[in-house]
Amino acid sequence: MQPLARLASLRSPVAGQAFKSTLSTRAVASRTSWTPAPIPRISSTSLRSFSLSTSHHRFQVYVKKQNTKMTSTATTLKGQPLDKGVLESMLRRRMFFAPSFDIYGGVAGLYDYGPPGCALQANIIDIWRKHFVLEEDMLEVDCTVMTPHDVLKTSGHVDKFADWMCKDPKNGDILRADHFVEDVLEARLKGDKEARGQKVEDKEEDPKRKKKKAKGTEAVKLEDAVVKEYEEILAQIDNYNGEQLGELIKKYDLRNPATGVQPEPPVAFNLMFQTAIGPSGNLAGYLRPETAQGQFLNFAKLLEYNAGNMPFASASIGKSYRNEIAPRGGLLRVREFLMAEIEHFVDPAGHKKHERFHEVADIELALLDRNVQLSGQTTVTKMTIGEAVKQKIVDNETLGYFLARIHLFLQKIGIDQSKIRFRQHMSNEMAHYACDCWDAELLTSSGWVECVGCADRSAYDLTVHAKRTGAPLVVRETLETPEIVEKWEPEINSKKFGPTFRKDAKTVEAAILALPQEELAKLAEELKTNGKIVVDVPGVGDGKVEVSKDLLAIEWKKHTINIREYTPNVIEPSFGIGRILYSLLEHNYWVREGDEARGVISFPPAVAPVKVLIVPISSKAEFAPHVRRLSQKLRSVGISSRVDDSSASIGRRYARNDELGTPFGLTIDFQTLQDGTFTLRERDSTRQVRAEEEKIVDAIKALVEGSKTWQDVESELPIFEGQELEIRPVEN
Repeated sequence: MQPLARLASLRSPVAGQAFKSTLSTRAVASRTSWTPAPIPRISSTSLRSFSLSTSHHRFQVYVKKQNTKMTSTATTLKGQPLDKGVLESMLRRRMFFAPSFDIYGGVAGLYDYGPPGCALQANIIDIWRKHFVLEEDMLEVDCTVMTPHDVLKTSGHVDKFADWMCKDPKNGDILRADHFVEDVLEARLKGDKEARGQKVEDKEEDPKRKKKKAKGTEAVKLEDAVVKEYEEILAQIDNYNGEQLGELIKKYDLRNPATGVQPEPPVAFNLMFQTAIGPSGNLAGYLRPETAQGQFLNFAKLLEYNAGNMPFASASIGKSYRNEIAPRGGLLRVREFLMAEIEHFVDPAGHKKHERFHEVADIELALLDRNVQLSGQTTVTKMTIGEAVKQKIVDNETLGYFLARIHLFLQKIGIDQSKIRFRQHMSNEMAHYACDCWDAELLTSSGWVECVGCADRSAYDLTVHAKRTGAPLVVRETLETPEIVEKWEPEINSKKFGPTFRKDAKTVEAAILALPQEELAKLAEELKTNGKIVVDVPGVGDGKVEVSKDLLAIEWKKHTINIREYTPNVIEPSFGIGRILYSLLEHNYWVREGDEARGVISFPPAVAPVKVLIVPISSKAEFAPHVRRLSQKLRSVGISSRVDDSSASIGRRYARNDELGTPFGLTIDFQTLQDGTFTLRERDSTRQVRAEEEKIVDAIKALVEGSKTWQDVESELPIFEGQELEIRPVEN
């Protein structure tokens, strides 16, 4: 699976483009490693019906399929087997999310959030802003979704923002090539386990795909060498380009289970939604596939706003759009999604060190580096980020700093720490702008899901936009000691240059000024000899521009440099909020012991959609003033609450709000009418305390802010174990 076109991760794949690894291959004796059972990643969602024919089976053992229901390998917060169907049914019933345009049949990859989903998303974003924007003193911007063609052409997205797809020649189905290879190979490995009599656990199915499941699928035993070969392919599936995926399809005779035929060779499919800007339709544009480009284009303004100080970071939260080939997996793969992205601009001459790195150096992360993946393994190494940077497993301090900060953010919002790992991108899956990239992946019922990408984009974006537009997207700093520099320097004859090239003058000039010293030296000799040169200028004519010596001079000059000019490098953490939100739901879901119908979502108070449920024990009029007063007081201290005055029993009212993740419940009973005390219930333990209104509100505020735990509250306020007093009004 590619990067966030995988989110797209927040980032997108570059079809078939390879990069040089900066990862050290030295052995690390001090590391401790553990190897979890093989678990698929988000791209591995099963096709559910498969072709098992292959020339690699030395012997075949046919086993009659048993009609038994298998469970997911995923577990709940309490370690129970996770029934994804039950969870998603509960989430839709409680309106966390629902398919968009549902009454029209829906559209794949598009979802709406209901009230609790919106509140949960808002709380995640609020914590993200405080954790990153506020604490790191970042500059937040909000840029337009509509993006002109020229911007994304320059950034490389028009040419390279693609996934590989292949077409079934029989029924016309479009398949994402890497998913197709994964699914069929995983099906064969599953069949091998069944043939060997081993227990097999299925991943959860999309209910809409069940009808496509083939009947009478036979389990086939594979040779041990073939099993190993398949596992090695799956371990590095993200590293294959389109041609290599096509070779795998042919080599292993992979067939579409719906038709029994091989798909056509993979071709690149651009993932951006194209549109036209304005009524004439002459200005081509796209819905942005990421928020980053707006931040890069505003770099000069942000630098000026920041008084020219470096390093600094910008941040942006907003919707992005990717035309996924085959969206599936609910909120995990969608065509419209919320992203939160950071662009940290840093001076490359400082080796990308970070002044606060020492604060996070001792934080331990689970790392899966590219060398391990290329060896066909998924062994995760647990080590401190300080040691990882020291040994060049993580390339630099700034990249390492943000990996640790990402880890702390995910921990803060309630992600299960046993279900997170950081995986390094392999060369072929690296986005076209990146020189190193790590994903924070979370374990869900769909396998490992990329939720945050953290890329070292080097100076790619600022460089290409400056070259295309001539805008000075650079930093200028005054040197304490002037430097003497000798270099080739182009001099433009502006009086003749403009009239000669007209509207393309700035583009041609920017291309010349961006030429490296080696190229300028060569062109200087050519200009002297021939009286003219030819310069590569993409987008002007046929891409070749002839410049004569009356328009340009290239001379060797000595300069005293008082101002250093450089293009910053960029470290980019990119968050897929929808994927984080769904993973959070799975990681905090569990069921009450002995009552599987009672689902609970144990959100931390800070992230819970609603903090307090107010439950009047009766609908009598004398309870209403207490309900209004409590609601108003909670709102005044910034705590969300919800009143449930339905006729259902208190237990039932609490149970349905446990499904919403509401951490606390306030009961107004007949004793409240007499002495003004209330009971406060904690969701997970169902234990209660009782006290006066002021003490209860103060306790809730402290719990939500995180300054106290429930154990602290129990030690301070009286425990309540039953109705102490029930006073009913005397009937006339």
